[in-house]
Amino acid sequence: MYDVRIENGLIVTGNETFPGTIYISDKKIAAVTSPDDVREAGEVIDATGHHVLPGLIDTHVHSRDPGPTHKEDFFTSTQAAAAGGITTLFEMPNTTPPVKDAPTFDAQVENLTGKALINFGLWGICLGPLNREQIPDMHEKGVIGFKYFWGYGIHQETYQLLYNVDDADESIIQPFDDGEVYQMMKETAKTGQVFAVHAENHELIRQLSEEKDPEDESYDALLRSRPAVAETLTVDTGITLAKESGVHFHVLHVSAKESVESVRRAQANGQHVTVETCPHYLFLTNEDYESVGRDMKIFPLVKEKKDQDAIWAGIQDGTITVVCSDHAPHTAEEKYAGKLSEIPAGMCGVETLAPLMLNEVNTGRLTINQIVQLLSENPARLYGISHQKGTLQPGTDADVTIVDLKKTNTIRKEHLHSKSKISAYDGREITGWPVRTIIGGKTVMADGEIVDSTPAGTLVTPRRNAK
Repeated sequence: MYDVRIENGLIVTGNETFPGTIYISDKKIAAVTSPDDVREAGEVIDATGHHVLPGLIDTHVHSRDPGPTHKEDFFTSTQAAAAGGITTLFEMPNTTPPVKDAPTFDAQVENLTGKALINFGLWGICLGPLNREQIPDMHEKGVIGFKYFWGYGIHQETYQLLYNVDDADESIIQPFDDGEVYQMMKETAKTGQVFAVHAENHELIRQLSEEKDPEDESYDALLRSRPAVAETLTVDTGITLAKESGVHFHVLHVSAKESVESVRRAQANGQHVTVETCPHYLFLTNEDYESVGRDMKIFPLVKEKKDQDAIWAGIQDGTITVVCSDHAPHTAEEKYAGKLSEIPAGMCGVETLAPLMLNEVNTGRLTINQIVQLLSENPARLYGISHQKGTLQPGTDADVTIVDLKKTNTIRKEHLHSKSKISAYDGREITGWPVRTIIGGKTVMADGEIVDSTPAGTLVTPRRNAK
């Protein structure tokens, strides 16, 4: 007898949609059969009228744990993820301390495992000469990839990242030059894993920020101090250095038209370059600031309609293969007090990622098969976990997201499952919602409510692909 049978739903892959039945045993997909092949199971889930998707993956999450957990912690972030239909998330390494070597990797696994409602992978951070020699050890431990916060300073003692750095502050390691970036790329290339970057040119932003009228706190003034070219300069430099070093270069949260074009050219030339984007660049522009306000401040900044159009075009032609949340929670006190130019950048996103994208199936801008590509299959393939995640093939982990494309509801800040309630989408009506999140065959969320809050998520590591 099987543990679970999911019946009467439409099963969705990246290429097709068909009626079928899924059987789960021992936390794995055991069989996918025709609707009339009925077998005995301990639990039966009726998916009538719903689509059954491979568990959705959010590759870009900041849960603040350990660190400023007054904003968020791993239990609340994975609770929010489960509520939004996410079955696996990748945790970014700007924690205190970050995952910077083998011991901090082990410590973070121990810290997060007892809090995880869903599965998780860990990013490793690149800190130049501070940990370049630790890259092979982090690879062997199983980091999902390597992230470099390009243009950030580093605190000598806490390893915390700082964007606005004082050149005279001896406690701060200044942003690294291109030569050091090249060295990090060469070391990462030996692992075969991605070298992913937050792409903003520190020197240009510093100069433009100094020129900015300190009395002008409008969003457009902020955007002029952090324009699209600040991202594209770094993307272009990264592509050039990556070609020379042989590393797989990945652009995180792309926000600018010219950056998409640069990646497209590199891909056409046969270079191993990939790119992701986020809902805020797909669904917001600078024109929305008047109605949305400070909730939409995030780095890189949301830009203009031409950038939004180019990002959508990049999704449609396959230049952009992953959409993720860049979930970065802050408290209301931090977000709403002080000048726009000084408040922290970031908002909640892990719970609203899937609904926002599913809504576009109903508008006709995306297909349900593209949702599976962008949020399941492509992330799993890109990060080397497709042997476990991203499909409903027998033998893979029984992570399943069931969605109701006809369900209409409204995003409300106060209903978010995160500690933080910062969202640019408060009041937005959505048609198309996750209605069940299944982790290893166990239902964690049903009809928008967490029905099992027992931490049962496990660490996900990539299949070894060292060169």
